[in-house]
This record gives sequence, C-alpha cells and structure tokens, in this order.
Amino acid sequence: MNYRIVHTTRYRYAQPVLASYNEAHLLPRSFAGQSVRAASLVIDPPCQDYRDRQDFFGNTASYFALLEAHQEVTITAVSEVQRQPARRQLSFGDGLDWQQAATRLTQPDDPDTLDALQFCLDSPLVQAAVELADYARPSFAPGRPLAQAAAELMARIHREFVYDPAATDVSTPPLEVLRKRRGVCQDFAHLAIGCLRSLGLAARYVSGYLETLPPPGQPKLTGADASHAWVQVYLPGAGWQDWDPTNDLQPAERHVVTAWGRDYSDVAPLKGIFYGGGDTHTIEVQVDVTALSEPQET
Repeated sequence: MNYRIVHTTRYRYAQPVLASYNEAHLLPRSFAGQSVRAASLVIDPPCQDYRDRQDFFGNTASYFALLEAHQEVTITAVSEVQRQPARRQLSFGDGLDWQQAATRLTQPDDPDTLDALQFCLDSPLVQAAVELADYARPSFAPGRPLAQAAAELMARIHREFVYDPAATDVSTPPLEVLRKRRGVCQDFAHLAIGCLRSLGLAARYVSGYLETLPPPGQPKLTGADASHAWVQVYLPGAGWQDWDPTNDLQPAERHVVTAWGRDYSDVAPLKGIFYGGGDTHTIEVQVDVTALSEPQET
C-alpha cells in the first residue's frame, strides 16, 4: 500500500512569542516493510534554522528555530510512504515461553538481544511496578509462549479499558491508567509496555498513523485521521513483533510507523521551548492519511 500523510499542527498564542526552539518527530522512518519515498516539513512563518538528524533510535528528528516574533505558527509534515506486505507474525503457539524469553534478555548472546535489553529498563514515562506485573500475570501462566501471552494481554486491555480522550494527558503514568481503566492509544501502549517490563520483558513504544475507513457508503472526512501509538515486543530469536492494544490487532499495512523509542517522551511529535506568548495558547491538529493507487510526487 502507498500512503500520502499530511499532518498539520497550528499553535496560536495570546501574545507574541519572541523566539522558539523545537524538535519534531513527524517524518516517517524506513525499515524492512516500510519505504519513505518523500518527506518534508514546512514551517510557517519560515524558520531561521532547520536541520534533520538521526536520533539514538534511528528515527528522523527535525530541529528548527523561530527567532523572529510570531503569534501563530503552523508545522505541516507531508510524507509519501510505501508499506510492503507484513512479514509473518508468529502464530500464537510459536517461540520461547515468556520465562525463557526473560532469561535470554538477562544473558544476551547476540547483538539484537543485547540491543533489546535497553527496552527492559524503566524510562521517563514508564516504570516497572508490582501492580503492573499483577495485572499482566493472568495472561502469563508459567510455560506459556510469549507471543500467546502478549496477545492475550493486548486483548484484555482492549476489552477492559475505555477509550476516553478526556481521562488523561501526555504525562499520565501507567498506574493511574490502570486505576482509571480509561485513556487513549498512548496510555494503552504505555500500560502494555509497563506490564511487560514489570515481568522482565522488552517492549518499546511506536508512534505513527493508522488509516481509518469511513462507514460503508460514506465519504472519508478531511482531517478524520489521527496520530496513533502501539507496542512492539521483543521475542528472542524472532525479533520485534507489533501489537495494537487500542484495536486488539497486530499492525500490518494500514499502520504507518513514524518512530519508535522507550516511550512517548522519546518520540513526541513536537516539543520545545518558547519565550513569550502570554499565559495561554491553543493547539489545532489535523491528520489525513490517504491511500494512493500508485506512487505520486509529494
């Protein structure tokens, strides 16, 4: 599948901003299964400094600075991505049991497992906790294959938690999500990661997009799409496997990856500091993911 993604973010400030320094993770990454054909970031008003770099996790991080006074700024990321057919996900009976997988991670014997070890550790927004391990444990019976156990955990989160954008914010910790039993895709991804790390397993956060489909017979609305988040779990000997607890499915061609890291803080779409602006500001975000019949110029 070929997709054109337009992600627009508009900030409006109560008073002029004298200067701002920003970092964006808005340009998708290429890897086995996904090719970025074109990607660009447009800032209005024009920035005075811009550069792209590859961050620690191999994502594209875009730095830009606005050094002239402004009261409104619009950041538009336009990308064209080709998603290849997904590689075979493990059937739920395959692979090591989860306890063997956890042991392998404590004794890494190959470069991939050694690299995955960092995703067993606490990160700024996700810390291991007894309560998270207790929630996960009914899915992780002794000797159960990791793929099977992870799939059941994702299904339970999907079934037992309510999607509620008003319940949380970007800093809500997984333990609070567990208590409230509600949140959004970012929260469910953090919760799943916290549960897995609390059992000694490696899990990482994936940000990206999911193509949404309109009801039968109805046109797709402009701006109806949104950024999305899901989880990758490391299975020693098999590699990273994707799970989407918000939708209880294994991501495939309709999921487009922007970046991955330890948690949201590593791959936030936009972050930075600004001087001035007054006490209040508003943010508007619009995302369009359009399936293309064939590659087009961006």
